[in-house]
This record gives sequence, structure tokens and C-alpha cells, in this order.
Amino acid sequence: MNPTWYVTFEIRKSGTLLKQRSPRETRTFATEDEAKQFARGKFDEGLAVFAGTINPQLPRRLILASDIQAWLSDDRDSTSAPGLSQRE
Repeated sequence: MNPTWYVTFEIRKSGTLLKQRSPRETRTFATEDEAKQFARGKFDEGLAVFAGTINPQLPRRLILASDIQAWLSDDRDSTSAPGLSQRE
């Protein structure tokens, strides 16, 4: 099965970088539930997390870092949650 969701999260700074940057890592998942489980773990660690669908998946979804908590707590139909971006 091809991945249809991605979760991007910040990587903790090790203090060895000379210039300040915001390193991130992205993982892909076959289902929204798998993506939510992974995102919940990173969110619980206190990391900035955002997620979305991988093109050409429709409807296109982008869950901003400011909306992640609502997305994670929504166990019903995630497309009806307020504040979630949906693009077609």
C-alpha cells in the first residue's frame, strides 16, 4: 500500500550547530490513523508537529502545527473538525 499521509516534526537541537536553524524530519504512513498515532507521540514529547496528505491524494489535507491538537483529539470524522485546512 502506498503512503497517503505524512507527519513532519522538529528534531531537538543538539547544541552543536553553528547557525540557528529548525531541522525537521518527515515520515510517511499508509493511513490517517497510523499518522495520528505517530504524531501524538511526537506532540506528547513537546515537539512542533504538522501533517497532511501526499499528492495526488484527494481531498488534500494540511494540518498546521496550531491545529494538531484538535486533529489528534478528533476520533470521529476528521474532515469536520474546525480549523483544519482542506484543499481540493
